[in-house]
Amino acid sequence: MMTARIFKISFLLLFIAASFTACDENPNAEMVENVDMFPMVEPEQEAIEITDRKLITNGRIEFETNDISQTRNNIITAVNKHRGYIAADEESSSTGRKTNTITVRVPSKNFDNLLADATAGVDRLDYKTINVKDVTEEFLDIEARLKTKKELEERYLEILEQAKNVTDILEIERQIAVLRSDIESFEGRLKYLENQVSYSTLHISFYESTPELSYNKNRFSESFANGWDNLVWFFIGLINIWPFIIVLIALVILFRYLRRRRKIRKRLRD
Repeated sequence: MMTARIFKISFLLLFIAASFTACDENPNAEMVENVDMFPMVEPEQEAIEITDRKLITNGRIEFETNDISQTRNNIITAVNKHRGYIAADEESSSTGRKTNTITVRVPSKNFDNLLADATAGVDRLDYKTINVKDVTEEFLDIEARLKTKKELEERYLEILEQAKNVTDILEIERQIAVLRSDIESFEGRLKYLENQVSYSTLHISFYESTPELSYNKNRFSESFANGWDNLVWFFIGLINIWPFIIVLIALVILFRYLRRRRKIRKRLRD
C-alpha cells in the first residue's frame, strides 16, 4: 500500500512538471490553434506595444573645455536638475592636459534633456555614441517563466500538505527548493533589467589643454625642490656615518705621517 502511494504521488509530480514544461516550451500553442478567433491588430494597438518596449540606453561623449572646473559645476547642476546621480567620478592629468570623466545615471525619460544641458555651449564634440538595447523579448520571457515557476511551486505546496510519508515529503521539499532557487534567479534578473531600463547611463569625459610653458615651469620648480631635498638627505647621510668618516680621516693622516717619516729617513741615509 505504501509503495502504491509513493508511486501515485511520484506520477502526479512528474505529470505536473511535464505539463508546465510543455507550457514553458511552447507558450503560444493555444494562441496558434485559435488564431482565427482574434481580429487583426489595429495600428493604435501596435503603437501601444512600441511604447511599452523595454529599452536600455547608454551614452558616451567627450569634448574640450576652456574651464574644466566651471564645466564640472555645470554638469553637476544638470544632473541634479534632471534627478540623476553621479555613479563614478575620475580625474587625471598628463602632459598638457587635464581630464575629468563623470559617469551619470539618470531617469530614462530625462536622458535627452541631460545630454543637451551637459553639452550646452560646447562647440564641437570629439566623440559621441548612444546605444539603445531592446530587452523587451527577454523581459517578457523571464516574466512568463517566473509565472510558470511560481504556479508550479504552489502546486507542490498543495501536494506537500497532503503528503504523509517522510520520503515523499523530502522529495517534494527538494523540488520546491530547486524551484525557489530558479524563482529567485529570475526575480534578480528582472530587477536588474528594470533598473537598467528605468535609469540610463551617460559617460561624460571633458578635458582642458594646458600650455607646455606652464608644464615646463612646474617641472623646473619640482626639480629645484628635489635638488634641495637630495642635498639635505646627503648631509643627513654624512651625519649617520660620522664614525667612519673620522676613522677614514685618521687613516689618511697616519698614512701621510708615515710617508713623510719615510722620506726623512731616506734623506738622512743619503
